[in-house]
Parts: sequence; structure tokens; C-alpha cells
Amino acid sequence: MTGLTRVRRFQQDDAHIFCTIDQIYQEMKGALDFLSHVYGIFGFNFKLELSTRPEKFLGEIETWNKAEEQLTNILNEFATSSGKSWKLNPGDGAFYGPKIDIHIEDAIKRSHQCATIQLDFQLPYRFNLEYTGANENESVKPVIIHRAIYGSFERMIAILTEHVAGKWPFWLSPRQAVVVPISAAQNEYAEKVKNILWGEGFFVDVDVSDKSFEKKIRESQLAQYNFILVVGGKELEAGAVNVRNARDNTVMGTKSIADVVADFKDMAARFV
Repeated sequence: MTGLTRVRRFQQDDAHIFCTIDQIYQEMKGALDFLSHVYGIFGFNFKLELSTRPEKFLGEIETWNKAEEQLTNILNEFATSSGKSWKLNPGDGAFYGPKIDIHIEDAIKRSHQCATIQLDFQLPYRFNLEYTGANENESVKPVIIHRAIYGSFERMIAILTEHVAGKWPFWLSPRQAVVVPISAAQNEYAEKVKNILWGEGFFVDVDVSDKSFEKKIRESQLAQYNFILVVGGKELEAGAVNVRNARDNTVMGTKSIADVVADFKDMAARFV
């Protein structure tokens, strides 16, 4: 997956939150909660670092101290509520403000720095940004919070691919199911099943090639489909499919197409 981590161009889910000093706590807490939710869906463990003032920086030391103190308090509270510890990374902040760096671990315990939440007191001054405070005659400088959860989308896809070893969870899989007829007599019905599921919004293929049934099953497993839907004479008569978990070849039994649709929707909604 190295090619996806060394691309010529990349995209970031970068957000810039403009807020008041009094809103920093709530906005930073919200960003950490959002991060925890997203990484939890993907099954990533993560570690937190507070990167503080570098040697070359903009602004006043008093402002930096205040910002670092706020981030320390926020991280302590988040650690208490989530059970996630954090550590200090002295001198590695951005030139415009301290930041919280997040390192995730993949399936083989390699660490990757993806998300970041940065507090910025300096750029509002550089861009001469102001808002009207409680006193209508008062002009106040806002604070900017730079927030990215995935970091680079391309790099995150590479890390996630390695993390799941190509076995994508159902809700994210580009190969959620494949319909495999036992013989050519069920080809038309297999196409019908595929079209019904496709119409429900699922990524479903059908194998009506002249390969042997055993080879179709084996190739479907190697292609990392989540489920194999086998259709034979009995399934054709009953308007049903025989469901197999392609990952471990577990036969899950015969189900109606409506039941399969309901099961798929449930898995997609629960991010499994």
C-alpha cells in the first residue's frame, strides 16, 4: 500500500473552526469526541500527544502558555472519560500554536500519525480577523482550530487496507456479495437476485460463467466478498438463496431475498 502514502496529490478533511476564547473548550472536546467516534467505527486504537511551543514561533509566550494549559486540561478530562492516555511531545508544535497529534495503530501494531487538532491564536492577527464582542464597540480577535480526522484520505485508505488485510467490513466493502448459481439452469434467477439487491443499494455481483461451481466459490473467497449467495433448484423454486460467509465458508442457511435485504441493511446501519 506504499503507493497510496506517496502520492503526487492528496486530499485532506481539513476544517477551520473560528470561535471565541470561551468556546475553545467545547469545540476541542467536540473534535476529540468526533475523532473517537470515527476511529471506533474503523476499529483503530489511538494514542494522543500534546505538541508544545517550538523554538521558532509566532506570538507571545503568555499566549502560548495559556493555550497549552487549556489543551492539557482538555486532554486530562478526555483521558478520564475515555480511558485514553496522552503524553507530552515538547517543542513539536506548529509555529502558530500548540497541537494535539493522534497516532493510530494498524493490525500489526505499526503507528501512523493521521488526525491532528491545532489551536491557532496567531493567524487571526496575521489576517486581521475580528468580530464584535458583547460590547458592540469592542472588536475581538477570534481563535482558529485546525482539525483533520483522516488527515490524507489516500493515506488513510492505505492504512485501513493494511489494517483489515483486504477483508473490508460489510458497510464499506466494494464486494459485499456475489450470487453463484449451481448450474446454468439458475443463471437467469441469479441475475434477478443480483438486480434486486443492487436496486436496494448493495454492491453485488453475479458469476454466471462456465466455470465449475467449486471454482466459482473458491474465486469468490479469494476476491474477499463478504457473502456468497448460492442459488440452486430448491432456491429457485422457493424464491430464496443459500447464504455463505465468504470469509470462513460458514453456511448460514437458506433465506428469502427479503430477509437477506433486511440483514444487509442492519449490518450496514451498525457499521459491521
